[in-house]
Amino acid sequence: MLPIERKMRIIEYVRQNRTATIAALAKQFGVHEATIRRDLAEIERNGTLKRTHGGVIMEQWTQEEPSFTERTTLNSDQKMRIGKMAASLVKDGESIIIDSGTTTLHIVKHLLHRNDITIVTNDMNIAAELRDAHRMKVILTGGELYPSSFFLNGMFTDHVLRSLHVEKSFVGTPALHPQYGLMHPEERVVPAKQGMIKAAREIIVVADHSKIGKLSLHTVAPNSSIHTLITGKEASEFDLQPFRDSGITVYTV
Repeated sequence: MLPIERKMRIIEYVRQNRTATIAALAKQFGVHEATIRRDLAEIERNGTLKRTHGGVIMEQWTQEEPSFTERTTLNSDQKMRIGKMAASLVKDGESIIIDSGTTTLHIVKHLLHRNDITIVTNDMNIAAELRDAHRMKVILTGGELYPSSFFLNGMFTDHVLRSLHVEKSFVGTPALHPQYGLMHPEERVVPAKQGMIKAAREIIVVADHSKIGKLSLHTVAPNSSIHTLITGKEASEFDLQPFRDSGITVYTV
């Protein structure tokens, strides 16, 4: 096989599998690992693939976030599992922030029976879910309502978040990259998410497997700001290992 043909097949292999190790590629194409490393170096220079420690990934971009209604049906079972796990980390008596989103909405579904928890949120759906939870205190941040996603955002939201100090913040994201951290395609929501992170002692990111490894336009926070990541068991160990190497506690459910 000619080198140019092998490189084309490497690209197609990674496109189908999204990730690959050098050892796996060497076995797949029957060549030495050093040959694969040279091939990957040339491919990376063309911007097609991105090398990682011991392997390669097909970088995927999140250009925009779908509406709340569209997101509700995506990976819903996985989001329920993530929500249940996240809720188990909340202790009675704590004050927490819960970010807007379809995954974070499942957190509160598992907190309804709990006692003496203060929940701050910028999400109208989350607040509505908690309307009969009389043993909790629920605080809406205020702000401008974005009807397509039912969240509050803007200057008033940011002002409230800057005044808060809580034990935990549960933050959702459409993109979490091993190098660039928590990312988002829309600059308007970045300040609120940054405010949630600054307000808490512990940052817990909840994201289904489709968000892991994604790139987006704006960096919200580096991985060094994240203490815990909860994702689905569908996420590959190849994708998750860089976050563990960064000192993040990773739960797969």
